[in-house]
Amino acid sequence: MAAEWWRGAVTYQVYPRSFQDDNGDGVGDLNGITRRLGHIADLGADAVWLSPVFTSPMKDMGYDVSDYRDIDPVFGTLADFDALLARAHGLGLKVIVDQVLSHSSDQHPLFRESRRSRDNDHADWYVWADPKHDGSPPNNWMAIFGGGGWSWEARRHQYYFHNFLAEQPDFNFHNRDVQDFHLDNMRFWLERGVDGFRLDTINYYFHDRLLRDDAADFRVKKKHEANPYNMQYHLFSKNQPENLDFLERMRALTDEYDARMMVGEVGDSHHAIELMGQYTSGRRVHQCYSFEMLGPDFSAKHFRSKVEGFFKGAPKGWPCWAFSNHDVNRHVTRWQAHGASREALAKQAAALLLSLQGSICIYQGEELGQTETELKFEELTDPAGINFWPEEKGRDGCRTPMVWQDSAPNAGFSSANRTWLPVKPEQAMVAVDRQGAGSVMGFYRLMLALRKARADLVGGATEFFDLPEPVLGFRRGAGTLCLFNLSPRPVQVPLSGGTILLAQAADAGKTGLTLGPNGFAILDGGEVG
Repeated sequence: MAAEWWRGAVTYQVYPRSFQDDNGDGVGDLNGITRRLGHIADLGADAVWLSPVFTSPMKDMGYDVSDYRDIDPVFGTLADFDALLARAHGLGLKVIVDQVLSHSSDQHPLFRESRRSRDNDHADWYVWADPKHDGSPPNNWMAIFGGGGWSWEARRHQYYFHNFLAEQPDFNFHNRDVQDFHLDNMRFWLERGVDGFRLDTINYYFHDRLLRDDAADFRVKKKHEANPYNMQYHLFSKNQPENLDFLERMRALTDEYDARMMVGEVGDSHHAIELMGQYTSGRRVHQCYSFEMLGPDFSAKHFRSKVEGFFKGAPKGWPCWAFSNHDVNRHVTRWQAHGASREALAKQAAALLLSLQGSICIYQGEELGQTETELKFEELTDPAGINFWPEEKGRDGCRTPMVWQDSAPNAGFSSANRTWLPVKPEQAMVAVDRQGAGSVMGFYRLMLALRKARADLVGGATEFFDLPEPVLGFRRGAGTLCLFNLSPRPVQVPLSGGTILLAQAADAGKTGLTLGPNGFAILDGGEVG
């Protein structure tokens, strides 16, 4: 079991720029994270995931890496990282680091050499292609952050491909030397003692060798998308079958070390659950997560279909579920129409997430019931928000600093006069020091303790009950019953027996269980129907 510590574990995601600023420059850093690790351990998490801290020009806040083996000075040094790792391990926390392998920064030495000519040692390390006869790009592939996915390089008389910003050129994984380069970089961090990797955009590694056009999205839409990337069905720019062989090479590497783990991020609007199953079957990555529960859908049918869909397609695979992260609006804001109050919805979401079969990821501030921050255009840093404003406001609203002390400057995040993103009063009002008895944070601690105490909730199989909306009901393992009213209106659930372990707005009577607005109950035993 020690080797599979990740199975059913709860990981706490830290966005380093926004967790804790220790040197007063307005940006979070490694020493700040180290100082606050006790908060994560006290919460009851098993592991910490650090979003990228590697050397970067920060065009995409660290997801554009220019050195895979060093720490960016804004966050600290390798010595600071080693100190964080030691402190985390001392508290019983595993440490997972982000690996952004699909692309690098355009300032990486490899790309700077590759773009100079067609005949240098790294000429084929990135995705290059000749123009069409009319000078236009080789195909219709789009970039996620807006516009076409190809940029011109005059020195080569060719285009290079980038799924994201033009400053984030895609590696050519058909070149085995590129694969070896990344495996060597992963080994560097494994030797340093990290416990695992979060693999960014894991389904983007390989592209179609023939550079065939992506199709139009077959799903009819009432109006054009704000982001044209979502108007295509990405059959060839990602999700290629060659990816599976490379994942097996990655798994072989991590298997050389004791108790290490990989979790892959699957970004796809069509086949995410299917890809999660493929990537976690056999000797590939240990677990995958997708954006399937990071959207607006909040219904019993939706949650049931995702869990059942995964285990039906990959009965030996393993998912990792999340409701929020650094790329989407915070779920308390996203689902507010379904909540009787912010606090009731936040607690119900915690109970539901931490009852699901699979591993779990909690995003910093989620344990406070944090909401999305409303920002002005001039306060934005995210290229997605800047490019698509005001139809889409980007990701800065979920990335604003962690709030520790309501009355302190910048809510205790930093002593600087100005922080990289502002701390607003609406966010400061749920600061850690205001989370007393009965708070959202207090509930997270209770729910995490319950999950650890009951083997059913960590590894038990799931049996769903056929209940009408808005009730979601399932049994975990042999004897843990979970019932949720996913609405701000009271409902009745036919229930007999069982002992309530943890509940909100739940009243057991002779004829069943009354669940109030956003009510839920987790029981030891009991029968539905």
